[in-house]
Amino acid sequence: MTTGTLIAFVDGSKYSKSVCHYAAWLAKRLKATVKIYHVTARTEGDDRHDLSGAIQLGARSNLLAELSELDAKRAKLSHAQGRAILEDARAIVEADGVAVETRLRQGDLVETLQAKEHNGDIVVIGKRGEAADMAKGHLGSNLERVVRSSHKPVFVTNREFAPVSKILIAFDGGPSSLKAVDFLARSTLAARLPVALAFAGTETREVRKALDDARALLSAGGLDVEIVVEPGRPEAALARLVEERGYDMLVMGAYGHSRIRNLIIGSTTSEMIRTCKVPILLMR
Repeated sequence: MTTGTLIAFVDGSKYSKSVCHYAAWLAKRLKATVKIYHVTARTEGDDRHDLSGAIQLGARSNLLAELSELDAKRAKLSHAQGRAILEDARAIVEADGVAVETRLRQGDLVETLQAKEHNGDIVVIGKRGEAADMAKGHLGSNLERVVRSSHKPVFVTNREFAPVSKILIAFDGGPSSLKAVDFLARSTLAARLPVALAFAGTETREVRKALDDARALLSAGGLDVEIVVEPGRPEAALARLVEERGYDMLVMGAYGHSRIRNLIIGSTTSEMIRTCKVPILLMR
C-alpha cells in the first residue's frame, strides 16, 4: 500500500538542491507530496559528566557553567541553521509546483529514517553529504547507512539536477532487479518515458528468457521497453551504457543475484553510485 509521500533528507551540502529538485520531479511523476527532513546532531553536553571529574576545586563550577553556555549557543545556532536549510528546501520544491512539509529533528539520521520511513514510499538522499563534497573517491557515510537500513526504495541524487527523459534498468535476474522491474511496471514513475532493460555479461538462453519475461511485465504496465545486452563486467558495462547512450537515470537492485553480503552495500552498486553522473534508484 502506498502512502503518497516521498521522504527527502537535506543537510546543507551542495547535493541538497539536487535532492529537492529530484524529490519534486518524483512527486509529480508519482502524484505524491514531499516531506523533507533535516537532522541535527545531539548536543555535546549529553556526555559532559565524564569531563567534570577531571576538573579541580572551584574552577570546576566556572568551567562547567561556561561549557554549558557554549553548548546552549551551539544548539541554538544549529537549530537556526536547520530551519534556514529547511526554508530553502521548501522554497525549491514549492517553486517546482509540489506540496511539501518540513521537519527538523535532533539525533541520528538513520534512527530518524527507521522511525519515519513507514510514512513514505521512496527515500531521497544525496550521493555525498556536507562533509564529503569534494571526496569523489568515496560515498557519504550516511548514504551507505541509509541504503543498508531502509526497507523502501532509495533514490540517490547526483550533484546537479537534470530532467529525466530515458531510463536504464540494470537487470541480472536476481530478487532485487526483479523487484525493480515490478516496481516500475506498477507505478507511474516511468510512464511515457523510453526504458532500456540492460544485462551486463554473456547472454545465455536462461538470461534471454529472464529478460523477455521482465520486458513482458514492463510492457504490461504500459512501458516502451528495449532489451540491451552489454558484454563486460557490470560496473564498466553499465557505466558505459549510461554515458554513451545518454540515459538520465539508472534503476538497479542494491545487491546482485549471487552476492556475498558485505559490510556496506553490494560492490557493483557502490561502484555505480561512485562513478555514475546520473541519479540511481536502488531497490532492496
